[in-house]
Amino acid sequence: MANPETSLKEAASIEGAIGAALVDYTSGMALGTIGGNDELDLNVAAAGNTDVVRAKVRAMEMLGLSDEIEDILITLGGQYHLIRLLKGRGTNGLFLYLALDKNRSNLAMARHRLKKIEEELEI
Repeated sequence: MANPETSLKEAASIEGAIGAALVDYTSGMALGTIGGNDELDLNVAAAGNTDVVRAKVRAMEMLGLSDEIEDILITLGGQYHLIRLLKGRGTNGLFLYLALDKNRSNLAMARHRLKKIEEELEI
C-alpha cells in the first residue's frame, strides 16, 4: 500500500507528466501536488477540475445513469488532462489529476498506470 506522497511521486514518473495532484472534490482543495510549472498552477487546476467532476456527476444523476465514472479526459492542443475518481477504501470524494505533455506521453499507458496507483493508494 502507498501513501499519498508516494502515489503522487509515482504519478509524476509517468512518461510525459507535467504535474499531478490528489484532490478532494467536496472542497476543491488539493491534498497534495507534485510538479507543475509557470503555465500549470496545480492548486488552480485542482479547484477548476473539481467543477468538472461535479458537473459530470450532476449530469449522470439527471440522466439517471447508475454507472461509475472511471476517469475523465480533457484533450488540449498540446496536453492531456486526466481525472481519475478514486474508489478505494478511504478515498471517497477524491480524485487523482494528471497533466501530460501530449507529445511525450502514451495516453493508454498513463491511464493504466493511474489505475495501478489508485489500487495501491491508502489514505
